[in-house]
Amino acid sequence: MAQKVLIVDDEESIVTLLQFNIERAGFETETAFDGLTGLQKALQNTYDMIVLDLMLPELDGTEVCKQLRQKQIDTPILMLTARDEELDKVLGLELGADDYLTKPFSPKEVVARIKAILRRTNKSDNYMESGEIKISGLSIFPDQYEASINGESLSFTRKEFELLLYLAKNKGRVMSRDQLLSSVWNYDFVGDTRIVDVHISHLREKIEPDSKHPVYIKTIRGLGYKMEEPQ
Repeated sequence: MAQKVLIVDDEESIVTLLQFNIERAGFETETAFDGLTGLQKALQNTYDMIVLDLMLPELDGTEVCKQLRQKQIDTPILMLTARDEELDKVLGLELGADDYLTKPFSPKEVVARIKAILRRTNKSDNYMESGEIKISGLSIFPDQYEASINGESLSFTRKEFELLLYLAKNKGRVMSRDQLLSSVWNYDFVGDTRIVDVHISHLREKIEPDSKHPVYIKTIRGLGYKMEEPQ
């Protein structure tokens, strides 16, 4: 059965272009032209991917994303934005979007991003190992997609959890941003490494005693990040 993608955008020409290219790549599609309709469809139906515009009538993309995550809908979301502003991208990612693209974009790149996100999602679903990983007060339960800090349960988006797990499995090793993009986001093309920085910042807010002075996820200047056992 073909995987199904929900396209939410208020520009008919963009929806038509996306629908043609996504279906051409072997997916089924459904569409919505405003945020409220998109949210209702995402809550009432099951999709493998949501392509979501940021600027929408009725309900904007960030609010749609926020409400879906609050209702525990973890369908991967690719956010589209016409504005190349860092704040928009960071906000979308922090609310639980998996990736973003800035308009104008190549339809081929949209399809490539969708495939990359789905490969990563399917891989994590199929190969998530069991057994607790413990680093000082941080406990990670891979098979349950759960983690706690000093016994207190933590809440993560799927991507945040996968990044945390990957860093924990490579404790003591410096991981470059490109390595993390390749391994966690499963990109086989050049991606924007700021996505990594946003997710690292979000992880630190959740697991570090003081996010400005991290003891678990250290920045190795000029190289990347490293998970360490707190001293």
